[in-house]
Amino acid sequence: MHNGCVKTFWKMDLRVSPMMKHYILNLNPTAKHEWDRFILRDPLTAKRPEIAKLIAEAVGADTGSYLVSVNIEVQVLEQAAVPQAEQLSLSFPEVSVPSQLREAA
Repeated sequence: MHNGCVKTFWKMDLRVSPMMKHYILNLNPTAKHEWDRFILRDPLTAKRPEIAKLIAEAVGADTGSYLVSVNIEVQVLEQAAVPQAEQLSLSFPEVSVPSQLREAA
């Protein structure tokens, strides 16, 4: 209280909720469909993560609109080698064509 005035200060509860999630990212720039070019999946359930839901869980359960800052830090933990297509060698036995068929052709 200063000079008969009451000053009220509102303090926002700013929460920083760090969360560590692990996902498997599959990159296939030559995929036929655009949605198959970049696939992010949960390693245990193979489901695609709902990023908005993850952010909402970090914010809390209070109804309202929030201006949030989301930091995404990507760290590659392991890279699986892409299996190369195995080459199949098919061998065909030689077949002799009877001379009568050659003459007819």
